[in-house]
Amino acid sequence: MEYVELEYVKNPVPRMFFGTCIPSMKAGADVTALLDRAVELGITAFDTARCYGKAEQLLGEWMEKRGIRDKLTVLSKGGINGFMWRSRIKESCIRKDIERSLQFLRTDHIDIYLLHRDDKRVPVGDIMQLLNALKAEGKVRAFGGSNWTHERIESANEYAYAHNLQPMTVSSPNYGLAVMVKDPWGGGLVTLTGDNNASAREWYERTQMPVVAWSSVGNGIFSGRFRSSDHKGAKRAMNLFARVGWLYPENLSRLARAEKLAEKRGVAPMTIAIAYAAGSRMNVFTVIGAGSVKHLEENVEAFSFRLSEEERAYLEGEQA
Repeated sequence: MEYVELEYVKNPVPRMFFGTCIPSMKAGADVTALLDRAVELGITAFDTARCYGKAEQLLGEWMEKRGIRDKLTVLSKGGINGFMWRSRIKESCIRKDIERSLQFLRTDHIDIYLLHRDDKRVPVGDIMQLLNALKAEGKVRAFGGSNWTHERIESANEYAYAHNLQPMTVSSPNYGLAVMVKDPWGGGLVTLTGDNNASAREWYERTQMPVVAWSSVGNGIFSGRFRSSDHKGAKRAMNLFARVGWLYPENLSRLARAEKLAEKRGVAPMTIAIAYAAGSRMNVFTVIGAGSVKHLEENVEAFSFRLSEEERAYLEGEQA
């Protein structure tokens, strides 16, 4: 596992974040063995959010019990839209969220804090002033946006540079081999995958801003629970949101190519999907949730696998 130094973050960060938005953690189940094994495997970065059910609470209790908070990198998110998708990108809501996150995480600071959605009606200057205030208060270290366009991040950072403020240094859009065809969660999501987002990928390649990619393995498309030819099996295996966002012919075609390449290389399609996301010319960190120790170990092992540029092009459908 490769580790990278991120600006304003104390500890080196592994290329894989353990994703806590998994059913067991959202429901409050005992995941001690799973979290323990993640650290044993070198996964010292955890992606969570205020809206992930009981995930923050479980993560906080586990960190406190193990006494390893200072060895970990915690990324959390706040400012998710509220009732009827009402914007919560305002100081009172963001401060409420961060105080609750700190309480449940049982910590005095969050290493990477992201605004879970954007509201383009709010001036970037107001947002940057607030994030810098939270930094000055010691509540956050690095910060950025989840589901922010690169244009909006660039505008926010131009304001920060002009006013001698800390800029956004982390972004968390969707990115992976599977294309998010439709927004499954009510609007405001940002993806870097697909032909329409080439300019965004070019911006991230040029700037090398860290991309903490959510749903980097397609929300179950490459899980191995069904074959590309089994559309009914896919419908049974994927939840409603995953079906709305990713279950389309384009992605089943990508799965078919991943299956063919996986057979040729002697690995699982999930390994192909992880290698695709991790091998981008962008500065990508993948968020991967694993519901079992076995799947976690397989996911970590996949980071030692590499794809050629020709294989990447084949997976995208650019080569026969």
